[in-house]
Amino acid sequence: MPRLNLSLPLPASYLALAAAYLLASLGHFTHNAEFICSYPNLPAWLTSAQVYGFWLALTAVGVLGLALVRAGRKSLGLLVIGAYAALGFDGLGHYALAPMALHTLVANITILSEVAAAALLLAATAALLVRHLRAQWRAVYGG
Repeated sequence: MPRLNLSLPLPASYLALAAAYLLASLGHFTHNAEFICSYPNLPAWLTSAQVYGFWLALTAVGVLGLALVRAGRKSLGLLVIGAYAALGFDGLGHYALAPMALHTLVANITILSEVAAAALLLAATAALLVRHLRAQWRAVYGG
């Protein structure tokens, strides 16, 4: 009977970056949801439940990317993961609403941690995608 291979065709270090971004994102969104009144100038209609819902939708993009990679659609999956990482820069929007000095220390730490983790994941995703596309090119055209 054949063994079921549950591993993803991605390096462990890359998956660690994805996990770090996931956790940083969860930390920021959880802090945002639980201390929503501490974030200056957020829209009055925004609720804690909506913040958690946005995090679930964001995370679904990353999960979709990993599922596509696992299904053998590595280029598309990496593009989707790249979009997931790019969404991590949205946290900087807090500073469009109010300067850094008006946010609490913990709010700034969670925002900047999410952005830093997103930047690392985005850079690693771009590097993996380029490497994958070069390998495909060589396989088809030689060289």
